[in-house]
Amino acid sequence: MVAGEVREIWRYPVKSVGGEKLDSCTVGSLGIPGDRGWALRDEAIGEIRGAKYLPKLMQYASRYREQPTEGKVTHVDITLPDGTCIGSNEQDVNSRLSRLLGRDVSLCSLQPASDKAHYRRAQPGASILSRLSRIRPLRPHLGTLICLAGLEAPIREMFSRKPDEPLPDFSTIPSELFEFTSPPGTYFDAYPIHLLTTSSLAAMTRLNPAAAWDVRRFRPNFLIETKSGIEGLVEAGWGGRILRLGALILRCEIPTVRCGMTTHAQAELPKDPTVLRTIVRDAGQNLGIYASAMNSSRIAVGDIVELL
Repeated sequence: MVAGEVREIWRYPVKSVGGEKLDSCTVGSLGIPGDRGWALRDEAIGEIRGAKYLPKLMQYASRYREQPTEGKVTHVDITLPDGTCIGSNEQDVNSRLSRLLGRDVSLCSLQPASDKAHYRRAQPGASILSRLSRIRPLRPHLGTLICLAGLEAPIREMFSRKPDEPLPDFSTIPSELFEFTSPPGTYFDAYPIHLLTTSSLAAMTRLNPAAAWDVRRFRPNFLIETKSGIEGLVEAGWGGRILRLGALILRCEIPTVRCGMTTHAQAELPKDPTVLRTIVRDAGQNLGIYASAMNSSRIAVGDIVELL
């Protein structure tokens, strides 16, 4: 079934920083080469952190100097709102970013998956939760276990949930993400590819017309323009389905759980907490879907998207 076509392609050189809009790209097992090739490590806390805790990052932009290839990340330039540029190869890059963000941070390129310490969460109990999540009968009860372990407050802070709002469904989240900030060897939130449809953005606009439901708030790799007649949060029902973008075959994995990053100010977009409140209340806390590539291919804007 034809679902639509690729309307926009995005690559994000630095995790949580504004990305690059592309006309075409290659996609492999690790998604778009160079996507989330860099990230900031909070040295005071001792873990990789993004705009959930460093919201100013959303007001910066990033761009590769040379095209990265799979397995090879090249240097990036980070542009501040005033036009100032900071290069990843500058000797004082970490001190400059630390002053701007008010935290002791380091700009890091991807490290090998074997360097588990680089990706490990600093939160006490993270490794225990990871082990518990691997016990199948316990997975539906992870939310309760989190509360019993005294981790409800930091989890609510992580996802920007109010006390009267439900916590996300943790049963679908890969076990390694309880222990690590991203799958080791990557800086992805969960899976290599993130999809969002125009029909979902239109549905959210109807629910909260005062908010700006701009694609930049949600940071997908592919914005799919759904064909006429397709309405609503369509990708919410794609979990486990196979999607074809041009010649690329994707396996849709899990819905994208949303957090406070969607509310932060960006270029031309004001801070708006109602964006997340609407998603939590009216969209089951999710917007978009994560996917994994089943082959390698080149994708371009305008390629047909089919649900197989």
